[in-house]
Amino acid sequence: MMSNTVELHRVFKSTPDRVYRAFVTPGAFAKWLPPHGFFGTVHDMDVRVGGRYRMSFTNLTTDHTHSFSGEYLELEPDVSLSYTAEFDDPNLPGRMQTSVTLREVSCGVEVKIKQENIPSVIPLDACYLGWQESLELLGKLVEPEIGD
Repeated sequence: MMSNTVELHRVFKSTPDRVYRAFVTPGAFAKWLPPHGFFGTVHDMDVRVGGRYRMSFTNLTTDHTHSFSGEYLELEPDVSLSYTAEFDDPNLPGRMQTSVTLREVSCGVEVKIKQENIPSVIPLDACYLGWQESLELLGKLVEPEIGD
């Protein structure tokens, strides 16, 4: 059964542009999305509505890799994006959907994330923990303003 949904909310001292680019730039996505203890590899990324991406997370301790792919459903630069994800592992069935909205606020950018249809074999609390770790890494990527 596929009924798990997580919703997250953060404010970053950054700009909508930098946060949006962190979702659609292969190297940036690989840097922040994997939770602690994992590293990411983006194998393909065709950032356009209807375009697809392919990515994997590798556990540094066990060297076990989970690969997944998805499709971009919505891309509105600096405002919102939506994409799907399907694991290659048949034990993690279904098609998740992640929706992200960005809104400039007085101290930076408000980010709201909703991930739906998480496979029921993934504990919801583990999913929240993973997202919290990922968002910590996202902040470390998008908050510093480093000139050339």
